[in-house]
Amino acid sequence: MKENILVGMLAMAGVVVAQVLPPPVTGVRLPPPGAPAPNNGFGAPLAGLTLDELAAFNAGRAEFTHVETPEDGLGPIFNGRSCVQCHGTPAAGGASPTTVTRFGRTVNGVFDPLEAKGGSLLQRFAIDPAALELIPPEANTIAQRESTPLFGLGLIEAIPDEAILANARAAKPDGVRGRAALVVDVASGDERVGRFGWKAQVATLLTFAGDAYRNEMGITNRFFPTENAPNGNAALLAAFDRPADPEDVTDPATGRGDTDSLADFMRLLAPPPRLVPSASARSGEALFTQIGCATCHVPTMMTGRNSSAALSEKTVNLYSDLLLHDMGALNDRIAQGSARTNEMKTPPLWGLRVSAPYLHDGRAATVDQAIRAHDGEARRSRDRYNGLTPQLRQQVLDFLGTI
Repeated sequence: MKENILVGMLAMAGVVVAQVLPPPVTGVRLPPPGAPAPNNGFGAPLAGLTLDELAAFNAGRAEFTHVETPEDGLGPIFNGRSCVQCHGTPAAGGASPTTVTRFGRTVNGVFDPLEAKGGSLLQRFAIDPAALELIPPEANTIAQRESTPLFGLGLIEAIPDEAILANARAAKPDGVRGRAALVVDVASGDERVGRFGWKAQVATLLTFAGDAYRNEMGITNRFFPTENAPNGNAALLAAFDRPADPEDVTDPATGRGDTDSLADFMRLLAPPPRLVPSASARSGEALFTQIGCATCHVPTMMTGRNSSAALSEKTVNLYSDLLLHDMGALNDRIAQGSARTNEMKTPPLWGLRVSAPYLHDGRAATVDQAIRAHDGEARRSRDRYNGLTPQLRQQVLDFLGTI
C-alpha cells in the first residue's frame, strides 16, 4: 500500500529529505494500569495521585502512545504518527535523538519565519507524495531542534509565574542576565510566563499539547483549529485534508478531547528519579555551584498552591531558571515567541543521563561536549569548567549523571 511506503525525495543542497507515512514506532512497552513503572522509575506517575488522577494519567498515556492514521486526522503533513515516536527514551514521556527542522529568512539581522511558505516548522512527512513540504529556496536560516523529555512537566507548570520573574530580577555574577518569556497562552488567552520549548514559547501544558497535536501530527483541535497547508499551498491542503476540522472533537458532556488527555499525561508524569550520589558526585555538586553553572541551572524551585495535592507546594529539583539567555554562538538563529534569535531557555538538567545527545540540535554526544560548547552568558562558567583538572571535571560529570 502507498501509505506504508517510504518515499524519499532528492532535493537541492540545504533541502531536508521528506518522506511519506513513516512506520509507527516500535519497542516502547507500557506497564498495565497501576503496575510499577519500568526503566528504573522513568515514566511513572507522580506520587500521591488520587484514583481519579491515576485514571487520567493512564488514559493520557494510552493517547500518548496511540498511532494516528489519516482517518483519525493525521496529516496531511506531519512529523510523527504518535507522541511516543519522538518522546520514548527510556520510557513514554522521554526524549529521543529525533529532531525537527526550523527555517526562515534572515535579512539585516531580522528573522522572517516565512509563514506564507509553511514556516518556521517543516513537517517532513505527508499522507501523499504530492503534499510533501520542502524548505523554500528563499530560506537562509535552517536549524534543528531535538525532542526534549517531558518528565516532571506538571511540576514545572505549577511553578508560579512570579517565581520565574523573581529569577529574572535577581542579581547575577559573570554578566549573566536572563529574562522571562512573556507569551499569550492560547488555551486561556492570558499573558503568562513561557516555560516549555527550547525558546520558552509555551506557558501551559494544555497549549503545549494542542500545539504539538496540530504542528507535529496535523491533528487540529479547539485551540489550534486551522490545518497547516503544505508550504502554504491552500490548493494542496484542500486536496489532502481528509476529516473535517477540528479533528480532535470534544465530548459535549465534558468539553474535553484527546488534547486534554495528552496534557493530563504530561501534567501527572513524575520527574526523573535521582540516583544515590558517590563521593565523587557529591564533590561535583559543590564544584557545579563554584564554577557558576547553578547561576542559570538553578537547582531548586517550588510549586505554588494547586488543586492537586501531588502538585501543591512541592520542591522541584529541575536545575533551570526557566529564563531566556543570550547564548552567543550556541543558538539556533530562530526567533520564536518572545525569544530573540540569540536566546535559548535554560533547559532543565534533571534526567540528563538518559537524554543524549545534548544541546538544542543534538550536536553534543556527551555532557562534557555540551558544556564545552556553551557561549554567550555561559562563557565564564564554561571557561572555569575547562580550567578544571580532568579529575575535577569528572566529578562534575559524575554529579550531573545522578540528577
